[in-house]
Amino acid sequence: MDKTREPRVSLGLYHLFKWSVVSPMLHTYFRGRIYGAQNVPQEGSLVVASNHASYFDPPIVSNCVGRPVAFMAKEELFEVPLLSQGIRLYGAYPVKRSAADRSAIRSAIAALQEGWAAGIFLTGTRSPDAKITDPKLGAAMIAAKTQSPLLPVSLWGTEEILVKGSSIPRPVPITVRIGEPIAPPHSTKREELEAVTQNCAAIINQMHDLGR
Repeated sequence: MDKTREPRVSLGLYHLFKWSVVSPMLHTYFRGRIYGAQNVPQEGSLVVASNHASYFDPPIVSNCVGRPVAFMAKEELFEVPLLSQGIRLYGAYPVKRSAADRSAIRSAIAALQEGWAAGIFLTGTRSPDAKITDPKLGAAMIAAKTQSPLLPVSLWGTEEILVKGSSIPRPVPITVRIGEPIAPPHSTKREELEAVTQNCAAIINQMHDLGR
C-alpha cells in the first residue's frame, strides 16, 4: 500500500534545513516572493513539475511547496561516504547518466510510493532563460503510471544566481509561482502524455511571464 507522507526522519530533516538555511536565505538574501502555496496538496503522491535554470532550484522548489520533494542526483554522489546517506534522507535518488530516463522514472515512482512528492524538471536540464521550449514527457509518464496529479511551478530569476566563473551566489530577486494541480493522463499513450505535458509547460511559461 502506498504511503501518504514521506518518512518521519526525512520530514524532520526537511524542516530543520528549510527553517535554518533555505527559507532565511530565500526571503532575505534573494528577497523571495511565493504565490500559490495554497494550491499544494499536503498529502498523497504528487509530481512537482517546474522549469529549471540553476543548481539552487531543487531546494527552492522543496521549500516553497511546503513538503519534501525527491529530486534525481547523479549516481557518483551516492559513492561518497556520509554524503550518500545525507542526500538519501533528503529524498535524492541516484540516476545513471547512460540510462537517465528509465532509471529516473523507476526511482521517481518508488519515491512516490514512499509518500514523497517527486520533483521533475520538464526540460530535463537547465535552460539559460528559464523558459520551457522542449518539454520532455517524463513527468506526465510518471503521473500516468502512479495516477498522481502534476503541480506546475514557475521559478523566476534563478538563472541569475550564478554567473560564469563565480561560485558566489548573487543576491538577485527570486519569485516562485505555484499553479493549481493538473489531473494526470488517463493512460501512457503518447498523445495523452504530450497533451498533458504541453498544457503543464504552457502554464509554467505563463506564470514565468508574469515576472516579479
